[in-house]
Amino acid sequence: QYFNLKPRDTFSLIPVPPAIAPFYTAGRGGNGACLLNTYDLPSRPRYNIPALTVHECNPGHAWHGVLRREHAALPEWRSQAGISAFGEGWALYTEKLAVEMGIYEDAYEDFGRLNYEMWRAARLVIDTGLHSKGWTRDQAIAFLSGNTALSDHEVGTEIDRYITWPGQALAYKLGEIEIVRLRRKAEAELGADFDIRAFHDHLLALGVATIPAMTAEMEAFIAQSKQAAGTRRAE
Repeated sequence: QYFNLKPRDTFSLIPVPPAIAPFYTAGRGGNGACLLNTYDLPSRPRYNIPALTVHECNPGHAWHGVLRREHAALPEWRSQAGISAFGEGWALYTEKLAVEMGIYEDAYEDFGRLNYEMWRAARLVIDTGLHSKGWTRDQAIAFLSGNTALSDHEVGTEIDRYITWPGQALAYKLGEIEIVRLRRKAEAELGADFDIRAFHDHLLALGVATIPAMTAEMEAFIAQSKQAAGTRRAE
């Protein structure tokens, strides 16, 4: 219902290696694998699992990674390179798409999604605070802990991530905002001719792109789709 273009291969579902699990994020998806962190399971609320799985596994990073790897038209560097605004923007978008797809089966699971929304909002403040406003690690921990339902363990590992990876949290949201804007534009301009599968297929076929390149490609797709729909009606 949501994709025509789908990967032929599957991906592995594996635990984060024990040597890094105590310091690692809750999950990470990529080419051929989706990692879930099974360290200290009591610290990991079940309500986060659907949103985490959509983002990291399917149709987020791991699914997108396999699809990109199979795309013969892409040069090798585009099948391997990572641009956070595109890849993470897509994964954040899929968390919202999962509402339409019926992934969240009850209010408990949707609370997990909304908790993740709060986390993504809070870390925009934290990323800016740490790297522009002179925040300390303790200030960042207090802000994330006070504004989300993340566990204390996850709060600590996430803050260390933002300290060592400036700007990534901002890149996530910039990419998602632009994908959502492009979809709304497509829906508004195409009306009944909007095909969500064609929209997703064209976006994912890019493999990886900067925001300006993604925007130019998708706006051209919208214009071409609009012209094609007009031609069909004229016939």
